[in-house]
Amino acid sequence: MVNEADIEWTDQEGEETAFQRKKLAAASDGEDLGCSLYELDPGERPWSLHYHTGNEEAFYVLAGEGTLRRGEEAEDVALEPGEYVACPADASGAHQIVNDGDEPLRYLAVSTMHEPDVLVYPEVDGLGVMAGSPPGGDGERSVSGFYRRGDAVEYWD
Repeated sequence: MVNEADIEWTDQEGEETAFQRKKLAAASDGEDLGCSLYELDPGERPWSLHYHTGNEEAFYVLAGEGTLRRGEEAEDVALEPGEYVACPADASGAHQIVNDGDEPLRYLAVSTMHEPDVLVYPEVDGLGVMAGSPPGGDGERSVSGFYRRGDAVEYWD
């Protein structure tokens, strides 16, 4: 058991993404099910539109408002407190959360913790590959990388 108040926020910032995160499941020795508390400032998004081929994810909004970009066509769905959404491990589960509100957006992200996993980024035709530790896991990965599909080579090349 763990209390969220006893866990420090970790900050993540990229060129187009930013968020604060508390890994709740990891702090309580979770292995097969991940759960993190996220907080996004107005205008922020934690990830590019993507889906997993090996892990299902779900989100539950605690506070604030935002938009879920869902599916490969990135259909916009409004998010508000109490909303729960499941994202299957296929193209129909593509997702990106955006805080387009005026207040911080807080939500829980829950996922299976399977590895290996392949992530697909439909808007940039990219792939992410990881093995040895699942997405969001703290273990060392034996394989990890992100690629553009256009950089693919034939099998014997």
